[in-house]
Amino acid sequence: MNQRTRHLAPQEETVTVARVTGETGGDLVLRRVGAHYEIYSNGVFLMDTRDGTSEREMVRASLSTLPQGRSHARVLIGGLGVGFSAREALDHPRVSRVDVVELEPQVIAWHDDELGEAADFVHRDPRCRVYNADIVAWLAEASAREAPDRYDVICLDTDNGPDWTVVENNNRLYEAAGLERLTRLLAPGGVLSFWSANAVDSFEELLRGRFAEVEVVEVVVARGVPDTVYLASRPL
Repeated sequence: MNQRTRHLAPQEETVTVARVTGETGGDLVLRRVGAHYEIYSNGVFLMDTRDGTSEREMVRASLSTLPQGRSHARVLIGGLGVGFSAREALDHPRVSRVDVVELEPQVIAWHDDELGEAADFVHRDPRCRVYNADIVAWLAEASAREAPDRYDVICLDTDNGPDWTVVENNNRLYEAAGLERLTRLLAPGGVLSFWSANAVDSFEELLRGRFAEVEVVEVVVARGVPDTVYLASRPL
């Protein structure tokens, strides 16, 4: 399996900035390598502050897929990470509000310090609300409301992909029941998007069985197979 590409220049100084017990019970580590920061969970590299091209592309592609003339869009992002997805949404002229659901309270706290500059302190923007919650539980509660809040764009950037989830329970996000919950929170004409470190044919097939329009966007990375962004709209 692939994961987010880690770019490490020779002889960059590596410093462990913080090591805590994450919500999953394992190590959550923030490292500084040269001028950049990396986040690891249980020894698995998750993301860094070097680039974020595919995360940003996920947001841009989702917003460009919205119906023409749609403005004041509301965006839901699963996973704060280093903040690139949220920043891209906040900087887009069609967006008026961004809600972010992040499992790890320490990741949110790091945005007040080490990670803040990378995405210009996204969590302090008055248009941005960050919820410290498990995304699966949060979606289940939100979609069960009689009149749930609806979003024009929902971007899931919580895992390395449908076939490699950071938290075991997150596999529910990529199953039929999870897609049903997400669809209930989607505004008419809205777009669902999913980030993946590799193509997953079975997930694409599941999406095509539930949505009239599915687009697969490949984002070239420095090493390894391209990152993959799935866009789905018009539920069947």
